[in-house]
Amino acid sequence: MNLLRAMATVSSMTLVSRILGFVRDALIARLFGAGVATDAFFVAFRIPNLLRRLFAEGAFSQAFVPVLAAHKAREGEQATRLLVDRVATLLFLALVAATALGVLAAPAIVYVSAPGFSASPAKHELTVAMLRVTFPYILFISLVSLAGGVLNTWSRFAVPALTPTLLNLSFIAAALVAAPYFEPPAMVLAWAVLAGGVLQLAFQVPFLARIGMLPRPRFAPGDPGVRRILTLMGPAVLGVSVAQVSLLANTIFASFLQTGSVSWLYYADRLMEFPTGLLGVALGTILLPSLAKHHAQAAGDEYARLLDWGLRLTLMLALPAALALAVVGVPLITTLFFYGEFTPNDVAMTRQALVAYSVGLAGLILVKVLAPGFYARQDIRTPVRIAIVSLGATLVMNAALIYPLRHAGLALAIGLGACLNAALLYRRLRRDGIYAPQPGWRAFALKVAAALAAMGVALWFAMGPEAWWIAASGPRRIAALAGLVGLGMATYFGALWGLGFRLRDFARRAA
Repeated sequence: MNLLRAMATVSSMTLVSRILGFVRDALIARLFGAGVATDAFFVAFRIPNLLRRLFAEGAFSQAFVPVLAAHKAREGEQATRLLVDRVATLLFLALVAATALGVLAAPAIVYVSAPGFSASPAKHELTVAMLRVTFPYILFISLVSLAGGVLNTWSRFAVPALTPTLLNLSFIAAALVAAPYFEPPAMVLAWAVLAGGVLQLAFQVPFLARIGMLPRPRFAPGDPGVRRILTLMGPAVLGVSVAQVSLLANTIFASFLQTGSVSWLYYADRLMEFPTGLLGVALGTILLPSLAKHHAQAAGDEYARLLDWGLRLTLMLALPAALALAVVGVPLITTLFFYGEFTPNDVAMTRQALVAYSVGLAGLILVKVLAPGFYARQDIRTPVRIAIVSLGATLVMNAALIYPLRHAGLALAIGLGACLNAALLYRRLRRDGIYAPQPGWRAFALKVAAALAAMGVALWFAMGPEAWWIAASGPRRIAALAGLVGLGMATYFGALWGLGFRLRDFARRAA
């Protein structure tokens, strides 16, 4: 399989999911507003969603995929099928127990996660009722993560990439069709979460069966592969937790600033999620299985070349995205958010946060490419230690930058922390002899820099005065933003073409 085509597939599916996510958020706001019921739902959904990030899509994937890919390369498909059976059985039993415990302990969980709700018994009880519906989502989404890891190892990248759209579609359909049949109507959102989890797992089952990897019950907790995955999950959980702590710390710092600071950071972060999801997540997803196979086959040169390919592709695509976010921040923010209660001051403050975030965009995406360089070797401790160092540096920068730059200082600290994380990962890969830069980096860097300069100048002059974007109507802003995006892409990629870049030069086969 061509990895460039696979990345395009994953990115396009992620784009669909992100767009549907915006539709979902707008629909929830329009139909249910912001009140007791929506507060209850967001708390009830946050808990299983946090567990999903920590365990299902985070720690489990980082531990499972490298072991699975190495097993497939060394032992063959029959032994790999046995490992999948044993891992799936143990995971299922653990998830059933965790789900039952979560449903029974829902009142205590709500009290700990939202203690303020206890002042309103009705709000507390509604949150408990919603949590008991949403908590089983962690069972289904964890099995979805296992299925996605298997499919990615077999280079079936499109199916796991498309799967998350089903949750958003479940939300949209439930809100539009079923809400009147629930009391309160927002209760339908909790059932949409559960239905989304079931749909995602059901969608992947036929594809697992097609490659002969549909799990069967086999309980063997002493299996060496199972034990290896469990051993790797410990530091992986710690590593994923570091990122969550960083986001929580940012929110805590922002809560001490003027009203609106948390929202400005949230809106800027939503814009940053587009390139990080389309590029970082996609590249990390397609690189990890192939890197693990190269490591299992002791193909060190191929391992280094694949990492080099990922780094070049990341810089070639992430740097123009960062520059575009910084230059056309006002057109983006006004087109997407400048409606109703969102004021011109909100536009200006959100833009400050977006410009600060854009400084570290390349670092955020590079981390998702460099970290698999360790995960594929079943070395999770090294990136975790580096992440902890980066977290400490980010907290120090938060404290130093919050006074002169306010909320933008918090965004800048996140970006600079990500750049430090990427730099330390790169340095360690070089130091340990895992990665060596391939020839041609100097010419590559000069050509990308020239294309960036051309794009930046074109966008700056074409954008016009910021006051126009504040005064223009929604349809005019949409049309003008589409023109800016088209101009930026045409200028950048046209310049690269003129400087000798060709798409075939970046084609690469999966391991």
